[in-house]
Amino acid sequence: MSIKEHPPQVHIPVLLEKTLEIMHPKQGENYLDLTAGYGGHASQFLKATGNYETSVLVDRDAHTRPFLENLLEKGVEFRGSDFLAAAKQLVSERRTFDLILADLGVSSPQLDEPQRGFSFNKQGPLDMRMDNTQAKTAKDVVNTYSEADLVDIICRYGEEPRPVARRIAKAIVEARPFEATDQLADAIQATHRSGFSHQKRRIHPATRTFQALRIEVNDELKQVEDLMPLLPKLLNAGGRVGIISFHSLEDRLVKRYFSSQTASGYEAELSILTKKPISGALYDVHNPRSRSSKLRVAVKK
Repeated sequence: MSIKEHPPQVHIPVLLEKTLEIMHPKQGENYLDLTAGYGGHASQFLKATGNYETSVLVDRDAHTRPFLENLLEKGVEFRGSDFLAAAKQLVSERRTFDLILADLGVSSPQLDEPQRGFSFNKQGPLDMRMDNTQAKTAKDVVNTYSEADLVDIICRYGEEPRPVARRIAKAIVEARPFEATDQLADAIQATHRSGFSHQKRRIHPATRTFQALRIEVNDELKQVEDLMPLLPKLLNAGGRVGIISFHSLEDRLVKRYFSSQTASGYEAELSILTKKPISGALYDVHNPRSRSSKLRVAVKK
């Protein structure tokens, strides 16, 4: 059956109202959505601007394309690519935009589809690819990486303390090969003596390791780091860019780049509109999956 016959659980766009408020789309402005997903943000931005013909939607997840058709039928261009490759191509084409948005999170339908392998709560293959045409999967990482490499990515991308990362990596190496998400989650949970029920641990013991694997599989942080200096080249004067991140590693990269712009004085291309990030925990309390989100917005001078 087609994707259209199985629409995903309703996806609630993160920090939608605050994003619209701060970025303030105006009639006639064109829009670039670097992570269009299921069109939650895009549909509202394009409704506000009315400019479909010179706007562009980007997403590397082929599963999302059918849910953007209503926008594409109005003349919006779609590019099936990761956001970094799309940004580089648009720069080479000398395309510029009044509004640019990148929502770096994994959408609810992606998390809720067991076959995508993002969630430890549902049995599925160890996949975690945003782009299912790429070769590397989470299964490759957990079954072939050395114990030292696993410690490194669990520490760096999962932000687990090194002693915890060592225990998890050792357990993975001793128990592999792994085929499914629940097998891996069980092996990780077993490394925590008191398990998931420990009152002081509010998240599942596998949460951070799964985050680390997803980042490794999709090269997420490198993509964000390389994207940031391209943004001024894609903005018209007075154009606004918003970045929504979901963990400290992403937000740190965005903050660092925006801060470097502030420190550049007269040479700065961007002016920061959010002196402090807008937190989903404060402004999007009815959307549980936005609680860790942070929005930063800048405008081109």
